[in-house]
Amino acid sequence: MLRDRLPEAIQLREEGRAKQDEAILKEARSLLLELAAVYPDDAEILFQTGVAHDNSGLGAQAIPYYVRALELGLSGPDLERCLLGLGSTYRYLGHYLQAEETLRRGVKEFPHNRAIQVLHALSLYNTECYKEAMEIVLTNLLETTSDEKLQYFKRGLMYYATHLDETAD
Repeated sequence: MLRDRLPEAIQLREEGRAKQDEAILKEARSLLLELAAVYPDDAEILFQTGVAHDNSGLGAQAIPYYVRALELGLSGPDLERCLLGLGSTYRYLGHYLQAEETLRRGVKEFPHNRAIQVLHALSLYNTECYKEAMEIVLTNLLETTSDEKLQYFKRGLMYYATHLDETAD
């Protein structure tokens, strides 16, 4: 059965991405496009096809695959990665409102994924929601850094993260 070739396509895509080898990525895309043509309602195949296009720098072509995979009820780790990939791609292409909406959903459904949080902050910056963007970035920085100077001032900086406009007046 052709669908049994999905693991091979994923492995090729991962190898091509790791090696930044366009020939391998093209082979992975070709196989995934073949699978998507035969299984147009398979969310996992469509998601992987989107990722393969994204990995190849073909973000605009990735979007319809991501969107359809979401419509078909993609779930679990694939959903997490799809929301991140789609949101990031929207942002990269300048579709800031769609990016913000997609990444906000990602943060809601996967609140511990810091990559989604930081990409969401970038989309908030692009939509001129500077305060919310700064809060997210500062919080993530302060919760993950081991820098001793930042750790020394962590308590105050965490306060300022949610009180950016506050002064001593």
